[in-house]
Amino acid sequence: MTLPALRLFSRAEMIYSLKSFTAAMMALYLSSRAGLPNTFWSMMTVYVVSQPLAGMVRSKAVYRLCGTFIGSTATVFIIPALSNAPVLLVLAMALWVSVCLFISLLDRTPRSYAFMLAGYTAALIGFPSVQTPDLIFNTAITRVEEICLGILCATLVHSVVLPAGLTGSVMGLLDKTLTDTRRWLKDIFSAPAPLPPTAGEDGATSAARLRLSVDITQLRLLATHIPFDTGNLAWTAGAMRTMQDRVAELIPTLSGVEDRLQALYRAEGGWSPDVLAVQRQISAWLAANEPLMAGVEVRLTPAEYHDQRLALRESATRLESGGNHSPWSQALRISLVSYLEELVMKWQECIVLRQDIATAMRLGVMPRRRLAAVGNRVLHRDLGMALLSSLAAFIAIGLCCVFWIQIGWADGATAAMMAAVFCSFFAVMDDPVPAINNFLKYTFLSAPISAIYILVLLPAVHDFGMLVLICAPLFLVLGCYSARPALLMVALPLLFGVAGTLSLHDTAHADVTSFINSTTAQLLGTFVAARVTRLFRSVGADWSARRIRRAIRRDLVAMARGVKAQQLQIFAVRMIDRIGLLVTRIAQGETNRHHSVARETLRDLRLGVNIIALQQARRHFPAVDFGALLAQLSQLFRSAENLPAVSLHRAVDQALGTMLDMPEPTPQWRSAISALVGLRNNLFPDAPVALNVKEEAP
Repeated sequence: MTLPALRLFSRAEMIYSLKSFTAAMMALYLSSRAGLPNTFWSMMTVYVVSQPLAGMVRSKAVYRLCGTFIGSTATVFIIPALSNAPVLLVLAMALWVSVCLFISLLDRTPRSYAFMLAGYTAALIGFPSVQTPDLIFNTAITRVEEICLGILCATLVHSVVLPAGLTGSVMGLLDKTLTDTRRWLKDIFSAPAPLPPTAGEDGATSAARLRLSVDITQLRLLATHIPFDTGNLAWTAGAMRTMQDRVAELIPTLSGVEDRLQALYRAEGGWSPDVLAVQRQISAWLAANEPLMAGVEVRLTPAEYHDQRLALRESATRLESGGNHSPWSQALRISLVSYLEELVMKWQECIVLRQDIATAMRLGVMPRRRLAAVGNRVLHRDLGMALLSSLAAFIAIGLCCVFWIQIGWADGATAAMMAAVFCSFFAVMDDPVPAINNFLKYTFLSAPISAIYILVLLPAVHDFGMLVLICAPLFLVLGCYSARPALLMVALPLLFGVAGTLSLHDTAHADVTSFINSTTAQLLGTFVAARVTRLFRSVGADWSARRIRRAIRRDLVAMARGVKAQQLQIFAVRMIDRIGLLVTRIAQGETNRHHSVARETLRDLRLGVNIIALQQARRHFPAVDFGALLAQLSQLFRSAENLPAVSLHRAVDQALGTMLDMPEPTPQWRSAISALVGLRNNLFPDAPVALNVKEEAP
C-alpha cells in the first residue's frame, strides 16, 4: 500500500478526527453499558454519519434513523414469513434492496440516503438472521438500538463541540454564483459594447457560463441541509430555494439578450446610438446595485425599486420606435425589449432576495414576503439508469445467495450483505466499478490490521480505557485523512474495513478460522458487486452525456406537441440542472467538442423558452397557424439529423411577418414575436431574411 507523502494535518482535520473518535468511543461505551450484543456497530455508525459540517451530520442522522427503522421493519416482516422457502426469501430480500435503491436514485437530494439505507439495512439485519428467524425481532431491535446510539453520539458531539456551520460553504457558493451571473451581465452591457465574438471564442465563453449551472445545482443540493443548521442560516431556507429558481430563470434570459444583441449588430451593421444608450444605462444601474448583491445593507424601498425598473423600461421601450428600421431589425428590437424587461425584473428579484438573506443572517428574522419556489421535484431523473442499477443489485445479491445456499457456507450471509451495500452505495456514479474496486483493494489491505485487532489486541483488553488506547492511533490518523478530500477514498475503505470487520465478530471469542471466513466473505461480496455492476450498469461519461442530451430533446418534442404544459420556471430549473450534469461529464473531453456541446445546449435552452412562449401565445392569435409550426418543430427535435427543413424556415418567416402586420402591441403580441425571432435566429442564423410585411410594426 502506497500513501501520498505525509504532511501535517490542519487544525480543522485534527478537530474533525478528534470529534469523530470521541463520539465513536462514547457510542461504544454506552452500548456496552446498555448490554447490547455488538457494540462495534455503534462505533462504525458514528464514522458513517460523521461529516465535516454539523448541519450535514444532523440531516444525515435524521435520514439514517428513518432508513434504519424502515429497513428493520421490513426485515421483521420478510424473514419469518419466508424462512421455510429459501428461494422466495432470497428473491424478496433482493427485490426489497432493488426497489429501495430505485426510489433513492429518483431523488437526487440528500433525502435519497434514507431510501438507500432502508434497502441495505434489511440486508445487514436479515441475511445473518435467516438461520434463526424466531429471533429476528430481538435482532432487529438490538441492531436499531446500536445504530441509534451511534447516530445520537455523532450528532451530539459534532453539534456541541466546536460545530462547523454551513454558513461559510452555502454563502460562499451563493455569492460565487451571483458574482458569476453579474459578470455575465456586465459583459453583455459593457459600454462601448464589444464586437460579437468569433465562433471559437463564443464556444469557450458559452462553456464558461454553462459552469454557472453546476454551481446552481450544487447550491440546490447543499441548501437541503440548511434547515438542520443551528445558526441564523436556518432562517434563509425559503429564500435560498427561491434564489436558486430565480438565478436558474436568469440564464435563458441572459442568453436570449446576448443572442438578440449579436443578431441586431449583424442586422444593422453595427451598434445604433439608441442601443448603446440603453446598454450604458443598464451598465450604470448594475454598478449602482453592486453593493446590494454583496449583502451590504443599503435597503431600497419598494417604491425606489419600482422607479428604477420603470426608468429602465421606458428607456428600453424607445428602442422599438426610434428610427426607420427593416422589418427584421424591428422584430429584433421588439424581442430585445421583451427580454430586457424580464432581465431587469428578475435581477431585481435576486437583489431583494440577497438583501433578505443578509437580514436573516444578521437578525435571525426573515422579512415577511411570499417566497414561491419550484423545489427539487423537477430535477433531472434517469429512470433507465435507476432500473439498471436496481437490476445489478438484484443479480449481485442473488448470485451471492445462490453460492451461499449451494455450498452451505456459514459466512455466505456476509457476502450477500456486502453485495447489497456496494451495489447501493456507489449507484449514483456513471461508472461505479472503479470506486468499488478501490474499496475492494483497500479492504484487502486493511485485513492485516483487522487481524491484529481481532486476534491480538482486543483479546488482551480488560477495561474500556485500554480499548480506547488501542483504537486511538489508527482511528485518529484515518479520521484526519478522511477529512482531506484528496485522500477520502483511501482513508474510508481502510477505516470501514477495520470497523466493519470488528462489527461482524464477537471479538471476545474470535479465532483465525472465523476471521478468514468473514474477511473472505467481505471480499467476495465486494468482488461480485463490482463484476455484476461492470456487466449491467457501468457506463462512461460520454454515454451519460448522450442520455442527458436525448432527455433534453424529448422534453422539447413534448413541449412542441403540447403533451406537457411546461411552465417556464419548471423548464428553466430542470434544464439548468441537466446542463450542470452535462458540463461535468464533458469537461474532461476534447476542447472543441466541449465548446460545441456548450453552444448547442444554450441554444436548446433558448429554443425551449421560445416554444413555451408560442404555446402560451397561440390561443391569443388563432389567425396564425402556430399549430403547424409547432408540429414541424416537434418533427425536427425527433429527427437524428437535427437539420431544420426549408419548410420550417418559411413557416417561421410567414408567422413572424403576420405577427408584425398586427397593430396589437400587447404583452402576448410581444411575447409571440420574441419567440418567433428566437426560433429564426437560433435555427436559421445565416439564412436570408424574407419577411412579407404589409406595414410597419407599431
